[in-house]
Parts: sequence; C-alpha cells; structure tokens
Amino acid sequence: MSVGQRVSTDHQLARLLQIGVVLEEVVEARAARHYESLSSEERDELHDDVRDLLSEAREESAEHRERLESLIDELDADTVPFEDVEALVGEQFAGTGPDDFDSILYDQLHGEETAYKFYDDLIRAVEASDASFDLDRQRLLSTLESIREEEAEGVEEVTEIMEESA
Repeated sequence: MSVGQRVSTDHQLARLLQIGVVLEEVVEARAARHYESLSSEERDELHDDVRDLLSEAREESAEHRERLESLIDELDADTVPFEDVEALVGEQFAGTGPDDFDSILYDQLHGEETAYKFYDDLIRAVEASDASFDLDRQRLLSTLESIREEEAEGVEEVTEIMEESA
C-alpha cells in the first residue's frame, strides 16, 4: 500500500486515515482468527509470549482505530464509503491469507510491518505537503508518529519471539 508524494486536501487525508482504520481492523481480525482457529489443546500449548502478543495486537489495533477515527471526525471532509476503503486494504492483503504463512508469528510480522510502512509513508506525505488541514498538523503528526512507533515495537517484539523460539 503506497501513499502518494504528498497529501493536499482534507478529503485525501480522510481517505488515507480511513485506510489506516481498515488496516488496523485487518491486523486485529487476523490475530483473533489465528487464536480462535487453534484447538483448546493447541491454545494450551501456545507459548505465553505468543498468546500475549496476539492479545496485545488486538488491543493495540482497537486503540489505533479509535485514535484515527478521532482525527477523521475533526476533518471537514466527505469520507469514502467503508466498502471502498475495505477493498483498497484488501488488495494489499489479497495475495496472502493468514494460512499462507508458516506460523502465526510470520503472519503477525507481516501485519505489523505493513502497518509500520503505511504510517511511515503517510507521515512523509503529510510532511511533504504545504496544505492546511482542518485539524492541527502537529497533533496529526504526533498521533501518526506514536502509532508508527508502536508498530515498530510490534515488529521488534515479534522478531524477538521468533528468534527465541528458533
């Protein structure tokens, strides 16, 4: 998922923030699906670190969605229908399903890295823009940078667990 060179309108910013919301929903749903697809015996055998990671991923994604939705609410822009945004995000994940990865951890790493890259690109696009938005630019960037940092921490956490279990 690539963000353009710069964000020039509230409408464009709202659409990109909506993509972030749906991306978070996808990451959350995939973490939940992995956990729920395990038998009770497999859940019991699942290492505590992995169980905690999946739980934290779901909670973090929900919190990120709330923060992004708050930004969208402040914009004086028409939003894109949810189905359209969902299709855009689906294209990013269409090539891979949760079962396409060797393990829960590889899928989780894919989701965390995708989210990190999206927020990194979005921050660069906002910084490259000289447009005025209907919300405070510093608040926007601060929120996006905080979410990006949490995604980076998620990548590190998944990588550490993978290295420990190797």
